[in-house]
Amino acid sequence: MKAIAKVRPAPGVEIVDAPEPEVRPGAVKIKLEAASVCGTDLHIYSWDPWAASRIHPPRIIGHEFCGTIVEVGPGVESRKVGDFVASESHVVCGRCRQCREGQGHVCVNTRLLGVDVDGGFAEFVVIPEDNARPTDRSVPKRIAAFQDALGNAVHTVMAGPVKGQSILITGMGPIGLFAVKICHALGAAKVVGTEISPYRIDLACKIGVDRVLDPRSPDIEMQLMEQAPGGFDATLEMSGHPSQLGIGVRHTRPGGRLSLLGLFHENVQPFEVNQAIMKGIDVQGIVGRRLWQTWVQMGELLRGGLDVSPVVTHEMHYTEFAKAMELMKAGQAGKVVFLFD
Repeated sequence: MKAIAKVRPAPGVEIVDAPEPEVRPGAVKIKLEAASVCGTDLHIYSWDPWAASRIHPPRIIGHEFCGTIVEVGPGVESRKVGDFVASESHVVCGRCRQCREGQGHVCVNTRLLGVDVDGGFAEFVVIPEDNARPTDRSVPKRIAAFQDALGNAVHTVMAGPVKGQSILITGMGPIGLFAVKICHALGAAKVVGTEISPYRIDLACKIGVDRVLDPRSPDIEMQLMEQAPGGFDATLEMSGHPSQLGIGVRHTRPGGRLSLLGLFHENVQPFEVNQAIMKGIDVQGIVGRRLWQTWVQMGELLRGGLDVSPVVTHEMHYTEFAKAMELMKAGQAGKVVFLFD
């Protein structure tokens, strides 16, 4: 079969001929229909320090995909041939304290598809049955493919109250854009975003954010105060930029929440901790999707009409992977979807 793989410890990935994977106990074999490119794939393509320290070539990459189950392994009970499924990228152990107590999203033994084990940028992939999430056929495959990423936004938005709330989203990358649509779907009173990229600002306007502000503006503090004079009920930090962490603390109301999803380039960041304490802000670390609560919530939203299609800016055959990576590197794409027809 054909697959997109990191074959050597250097920038770039290649299309290779790989053995078709064999199904194993507790796993299912999926014929790919669509996949989506994530920032993690760009790290691997660029071979930055994180990728060099984590990836051991050869490795088939990709963790956002969907397709149809064509074979089930021994012991599989909850999935069957013909099921349309999407991928959950976190392969968890089910044995650690976190897994046993319903916190599988922070399993201490997590392995990532396309990073620690072979992923799904291939014609066929074999993954654990639990990681193959049943998806309603009413969900287009170009949307079903990136539910892993969409689930990050669902988890972040739904980590606190939404209906009737004023919400600030810092960073209008794909997950921030998803969050805008989710907030509106759940009845938020106002959704304001921050972003510096003209391309992403345009996407944010198309997806319906109430207001998008450039955080580099000399009067950004005043603009934010005008949008929420008493502070926002919630700030969802999606950018991973240090300046937005400060904005979150200063412009979240006393008693509000600051939900942190974006990862920062440097692990140690200045933080206005006394102000956060004195305002009684609930600071939350958000990772992945709650297993499996977030998937249930996401399914309900999609069946209820959640439309995130404006975030899909490019669709192409998987053989055009290099073009997709360069578009993302240049910041000229939202979600790029690969088709495996």
